[in-house]
Amino acid sequence: MNKDQSIEKWSSMDTITDYLGVSRETVLQWISNRNMPAHKVGRLWKFKISEVDKWIRSGGAADNSSAGEIKDHV
Repeated sequence: MNKDQSIEKWSSMDTITDYLGVSRETVLQWISNRNMPAHKVGRLWKFKISEVDKWIRSGGAADNSSAGEIKDHV
């Protein structure tokens, strides 16, 4: 395995909203209210998909009326 394969790349807000099938506003609410794993780099939010997947599996994105829904493909 080369170095590029062993290091997970950072994902952008656009990538994570597409991946989860939710809006930017929902992601920002999850960061603020539900401790969604995200890292601020300057003015940009960056994500590790493996961290987000783990957070979702642990129930971090459990649906409620203010947070929106995630699609079944997650």
